[in-house]
Amino acid sequence: MVSSRAFCAIGTLALLFLSSVSADDVVVLTDSNFEKEVGQDRAALVEFYAPWCGHCKKLAPEYEKLGASFKKAKSVLIGKVDCDEHKSVCSKYGVSGYPTLQWFPKGSLEPKKYEGPRTAEALAEFVNKEGGTNVKIAAVPSSVVVLSSDNFDEVVLNNEKDVLVEFYAPWCGHCKSLAPIYEKVASAFKLDEDVVIANLDADKYRDLAEKYGISGFPTLKFFPKGNKAGEDYDGGRDVDDFVTFINEKCGTSRDGKGQLTSKAGIVESLENKVKEFVKASNDEKKAIFAKIEEEVEQLKGSSARYGKIYLKAAKSSLEKGADYAKKEIQRLERMLEKSISPAKADEFTLKKNILSSYISSQ
Repeated sequence: MVSSRAFCAIGTLALLFLSSVSADDVVVLTDSNFEKEVGQDRAALVEFYAPWCGHCKKLAPEYEKLGASFKKAKSVLIGKVDCDEHKSVCSKYGVSGYPTLQWFPKGSLEPKKYEGPRTAEALAEFVNKEGGTNVKIAAVPSSVVVLSSDNFDEVVLNNEKDVLVEFYAPWCGHCKSLAPIYEKVASAFKLDEDVVIANLDADKYRDLAEKYGISGFPTLKFFPKGNKAGEDYDGGRDVDDFVTFINEKCGTSRDGKGQLTSKAGIVESLENKVKEFVKASNDEKKAIFAKIEEEVEQLKGSSARYGKIYLKAAKSSLEKGADYAKKEIQRLERMLEKSISPAKADEFTLKKNILSSYISSQ
């Protein structure tokens, strides 16, 4: 395998947008909202960047960590401006190179240029000093499975798992830009036991990279349960693109934040029987319940788990009356509004989705 760093330039045009990472914790500033957000009742650190800038791409994951750590600090804003799109505001503040980092004190539009190291820790130290805060960079455990020659076959070639693998090189700018996006994708699917989001340092494990024909970085390959030869991932490289791909390939139903969608838990083969059940008389319901029970016994995998929820809902409807589903959904919605664990949120959402079938069919 040729390991020249020139490979990192492959696909440059397709990857230029990666610098504008999906940074939920970094405030996106524009010509129209800049002075509404900056110079008001909180201080601000602002990154002026360009999507094509290599140094900006390198800074992106560090700046994302900074934004996540200061998310709850009400007195400080961590923001960024795309100077290709919003030239006037960048020109106004004398930006002539990228990235430029400027500090705006509370109530002031007279910035101070940041000249220090571009690590999350160094930036946090600066913001704490200037803003009077005491925030530490949060050490967030990664949801990405790190592969090596020791565990590659065990993880990737497991016929019970759908595995997405990023082959990367530590020195590759595009790989560094992809890192925070890829982490969010891994986090979104961390509760799906059959789905694995993994990466491999292809510079370190060149034999594995050669085996799978890796010739540029980052390269992504999908290894579904039924095809452990692997298939190229050629889709878009933002969070929603990855999430859509995984949902389609793996039968999952999540959004970019890892929450289950309204389709989660729905088993098509049971939907018609639910319609029959809801419309039937009380005497007929018992016979249809037996059919649902029989169908559930034939289900496998996650569908079998969902089928048990269908069955329990039908049984409760028989025992508690036609209003059971509606009342239970209202209870679950109240629970979902509270601060609960992601696993509990999944559990309640699945029940709510399946119970909705007992209402929509009425």
